[in-house]
Amino acid sequence: MIRRLALAAVFGCLASPVLAQDWDCSKPGDLPQLGMNWCAAQDYARADDALNAAWKKVRAYMKSIDEANREYVPDQANGAENLLKAQRAWIDYRDGQCEAEGAQFAGGSIRPLITISCKATMTRKRTEELLLLMQEN
Repeated sequence: MIRRLALAAVFGCLASPVLAQDWDCSKPGDLPQLGMNWCAAQDYARADDALNAAWKKVRAYMKSIDEANREYVPDQANGAENLLKAQRAWIDYRDGQCEAEGAQFAGGSIRPLITISCKATMTRKRTEELLLLMQEN
């Protein structure tokens, strides 16, 4: 939620909502840089929504595994706790990695596109990783 508010503030200051609604994200080559940045932010928001939906499912799944395993290995039934720890570390890694990728374009109007596109790509990959945890072998 905070991320969405921050993105809305950044892009809201840069472009009017009417102009943003006219941008066709299916044709990025026809857009000004601000339009490409806006479309990248929309793509990232969709990727983040998918990650959040997957997170809820995977976290519940891991909690159910912990509960089932508690009878057999009470000291080792902490999959959900470890998943949360890993997710927090991953968020920090993703943000740092993408800011590093964008740093080479500091001061340029393309920097948000590079950074946000990186976050969208990494977020989609993480969603896949999380969903793989629920697949049975």
